[in-house]
Amino acid sequence: MHTIGPHTSIAGGLENALVRAHELGANALGMFTKNQRQWKAKPLASEEIALFVQTCTKLGFTADQVLVHDSYLINLANPDSQKRQQSLEAFIDELKRVELLGLKLLNFHPGSHLNQIDAKQALRLVAESLDIALAQTDRAIAVIENTAGQGSNLGSNFEELAYLYEQCTYKDRVGFCIDTCHAHAAGYDLGSIEGFEQAIQRFDNLIGLDKLRGMHLNDAKAPSASRLDRHESLGKGTIGWPTFEHISSDPRFEGIPLVLETIDTQLWNYEVARLRRGTV
Repeated sequence: MHTIGPHTSIAGGLENALVRAHELGANALGMFTKNQRQWKAKPLASEEIALFVQTCTKLGFTADQVLVHDSYLINLANPDSQKRQQSLEAFIDELKRVELLGLKLLNFHPGSHLNQIDAKQALRLVAESLDIALAQTDRAIAVIENTAGQGSNLGSNFEELAYLYEQCTYKDRVGFCIDTCHAHAAGYDLGSIEGFEQAIQRFDNLIGLDKLRGMHLNDAKAPSASRLDRHESLGKGTIGWPTFEHISSDPRFEGIPLVLETIDTQLWNYEVARLRRGTV
């Protein structure tokens, strides 16, 4: 079964992300566990954790259906050792919050070399940080997301992601999330099923589909190879519905959260229903 849903808000309590997704007819979701634009948050209270776990059980969500996203501030590739340490401590906290909530998937961006070191050196810094973070946590999986290729951001091509994976020690706790808008913007033309298949075959050859732990299903405002990270609602951008319907009916992508980060929240109900058509 395909598990599909949007990235929903935690406003008013973490459990509300689950409630909002359920109300939209979703059987998966993305969420934060804290304010994504702040370094620190209050520790999770036992009552907060219990309510979240109870809501998961009540609404039928499992750890395989929830893709948590970390803070946007974190940069594990920062060449400045003090700033990278700050990011590492925040990332470890994010992993621990995931575990406390009974979840397991923490999605994050590889980071940026800030034009101060070369890409491979920066990717090795990310791998070192992942080794430290995973050694200090129990079971959460670090899910690396591809990027659109803006500025000095790492991970816009599958070769860089493969190199990063090769440097990691705890490979069984490292996975990947393909963002369709980011891949399209980075030069993998997903505007046709044939183009998508070429991209996913490249990913499979370099990394392996068994390492794909989630996807972000977003159309793109800008054309392929634009390097512009501009999400669009499904079918309203330069990728189009055929690719997304192909993904949502392909058995290779069953059992991982397919998360919408599309811009018009009023269309989420329609997008979820259309993607889930024939999959439930």
